Amino acid sequence: MKVQWTKFAIVLVLYLLFLFWLKSWLGLIVVPFIFDVYITKKIKWQWWKEAETPVRVVMSWVDAIVFALVAVYFINLFFFQNYVIPSSSLEKSLLTGDYLFVSKVSYGPRIPETPLTMPLTQHTLPVFDCKSYIEWPHWEYRRAKGLGQVQLNDIVVFNYPAGDTICSNQRYQGYDFYKMCYGYGYQLHPGQPIIDSLTAEKRLEYFNEVAALGRKYIAMNTAEFGEIDSRPTDRRENYVKRCVGLPGQTLQIVNRTIYLDGKENKEPDNAQFSYRVKLKRHLTDDEMLDLQITMEDLMQLNQYGYMPLTRRAAEKLKNSPDMAESVTLNTEATDWDTYPLNGGYHWTCDNYGPIWIPKKGESIDLTLDNIAIYERPIKVYEKNDLAIRDGKIFINGEEAKSYTFKMDYYWMMGDNRHNSADSRYWGFVPEDHIVGKPIFIWWSSDPDRSGFAGIRWSRLFRFVDNIK
Repeated sequence: MKVQWTKFAIVLVLYLLFLFWLKSWLGLIVVPFIFDVYITKKIKWQWWKEAETPVRVVMSWVDAIVFALVAVYFINLFFFQNYVIPSSSLEKSLLTGDYLFVSKVSYGPRIPETPLTMPLTQHTLPVFDCKSYIEWPHWEYRRAKGLGQVQLNDIVVFNYPAGDTICSNQRYQGYDFYKMCYGYGYQLHPGQPIIDSLTAEKRLEYFNEVAALGRKYIAMNTAEFGEIDSRPTDRRENYVKRCVGLPGQTLQIVNRTIYLDGKENKEPDNAQFSYRVKLKRHLTDDEMLDLQITMEDLMQLNQYGYMPLTRRAAEKLKNSPDMAESVTLNTEATDWDTYPLNGGYHWTCDNYGPIWIPKKGESIDLTLDNIAIYERPIKVYEKNDLAIRDGKIFINGEEAKSYTFKMDYYWMMGDNRHNSADSRYWGFVPEDHIVGKPIFIWWSSDPDRSGFAGIRWSRLFRFVDNIK
């Protein structure tokens, strides 16, 4: 009996320390069950061991599977999870096919907002093609204390901020819903004025009309798009980008160079930009490996006439007249698809800002000229009612000339600068969207190669912090 009491004491202390770390005492309801498992044993937790052979065999498998699912659920929620790089937005820092060990302890794990979810799924149940979570109960954002905070130039996994609203049709779930609204709205709007000739208030009115028209069109065409649906913060898609702007900093991009508070931020060693390339011949497999060019890059070149290259690869192609006829930086950039979509600032992916990144506890003066930038953080992320009437800004029914932020925000960008859907297109990443920090690459396979030739042995167990 002393042994059982000792086991109970050890498990209880560890469990209470876990609850103290999470600051969630709701878990105390489990303590009586822990006491029963080790001491009173009134509940027959493994009743099936006394059953007939067929039942015993089946239930032993059920017991093992349930235990594994519960263990994975809690490990994924509070400690670490696996993440695979699905696209080329961070190439060539992280490669498509890299599997990451993501630590949630680094920045502190979030208490789940939607706790009732199927383990190993993000938002959709495979095969059944339905939600893998139940939206009730829904808990407010809280985060346990972590080992540190997001640092400048950290590679970070986070929930996609613009993924709060989606079309239920699987075909469109990967699309930015808000860009879809503006895209269809522009087509339907009876007249497109010269934006620069409008006052700030009229400009906002025009963009609101455009977005409303687009949303109405999507809502009316359910056969094509499905229903307009929403996702809670922790069930949105996971993205991985590099943090290039911290709370309270002013960010500006000038000719592709990032400046923070007027000082140039270090460009990643493997940063890529889009180049127009005319090849003289097919590149060999060894040349593609040396230049870090993938089949996806070549497909983009064949389709659009340009592809992403590191500065090293671009210089090597320029100096290899037998391979390339010409290599020129692609300077084409549009100013209609950058954040905020209703700003009309003429910012592009190469020349953007300046923009102040909100910081918890700090205030900013609100005007009709900057409200488009901060409307989403105030209205969506911090859940305030925001309206503009008669040239004045109202928050929760009261006129507001300034606003004090309740959360920290971050600016995330991919190292593949011309081929990355990032903060330049959907804005700030709130702290409640931060998932964790990639620690190391535990597996890496090249999608362009099969078998052992596709295993990137040199990348296995490589620490992400060493990738600059």
